[in-house]
Amino acid sequence: MHNVFTDSPSPYVKGEETITRSVLIALIPAMIMSIIFFGLSSLKIMVAAVISCLLFEYTIQKYLLKVPTTIRDGSAAITGVLLAFNVPSGLPVWLVVLGSLVAIGIARLSFGGLGKNPFNPVLVGRVFLLFSFPVQMTTWSANITVTDSFTGATPLGLLKEGLKNGKSLAEITSNSQIPSYFDMFWGNMSGSIGEISAIAILMGGIYLLWKKIITWHIPVAVLGSIFIFEGLLWIIAPGRFMDPVFHLITGGAMLGAFFMATDLSTSPMSSPGKIIFGVGIGVITMCIRNFGTYPEGISFAILIMNALTPLINAKVKPKRFGGK
Repeated sequence: MHNVFTDSPSPYVKGEETITRSVLIALIPAMIMSIIFFGLSSLKIMVAAVISCLLFEYTIQKYLLKVPTTIRDGSAAITGVLLAFNVPSGLPVWLVVLGSLVAIGIARLSFGGLGKNPFNPVLVGRVFLLFSFPVQMTTWSANITVTDSFTGATPLGLLKEGLKNGKSLAEITSNSQIPSYFDMFWGNMSGSIGEISAIAILMGGIYLLWKKIITWHIPVAVLGSIFIFEGLLWIIAPGRFMDPVFHLITGGAMLGAFFMATDLSTSPMSSPGKIIFGVGIGVITMCIRNFGTYPEGISFAILIMNALTPLINAKVKPKRFGGK
């Protein structure tokens, strides 16, 4: 036999439709909602992020690493879209480009490229921008809807600031700047451009599940642990902690659960490992939101669990093919 089978790190292509194409299709609802609520400024951020990610991947691979370029696989475009989803719509374009350089050049290509990076490149780029430019990364633009526009801080930010100033939950929730649950589910609130609409993210997540690009284990574990953890705190001290639904539909919980935590190269291989991974993300997220300095914690939680993925894979191994 002269045929040679060459294996490579995940993610893999199955059948005629690529993973990247399916992921991009799944992101379309959130793209549309971001343009509806933030206008062309969100489109500008997305275009800048995608173009800069593609250019950095091509340039670094061709002229610095001198390896075959991989921009045609679409993975850099996905990185660009998701990076754009994780920043405010008013972020200066040069910061978007800088975040793309960190995501592609440092978080991915320095480790060998797609499938070899231990940390989610999008979140590495986002956290770098958050630490380096905290003012710009926490300056939220008003949406452009005709009725009830919510400006200023995000709902999580308003909650954190109110509790810090000694206000009760009743006083905080009566603030006219905090949108209703319907508005938050639909996307009519402040936040990063791709995380505001829970319904759009759910549509994309369901599509990925239907196409079998991801499995249910991580999203259910992340969102379920957030719901249970916050639900227990809410039952114990309802005057101190918000109800769990609030935390599910605000911030980056939905986006992180379906599109970031499920990254194939940075999450565990086995189903039990994925559940452990997801529960860890949910618990860490709620610990940061409730007891930490930052109002949001999903990015930090995913990166922490990315670091623990090799340990989870070592201790919770998938069943060997043909094994009992």
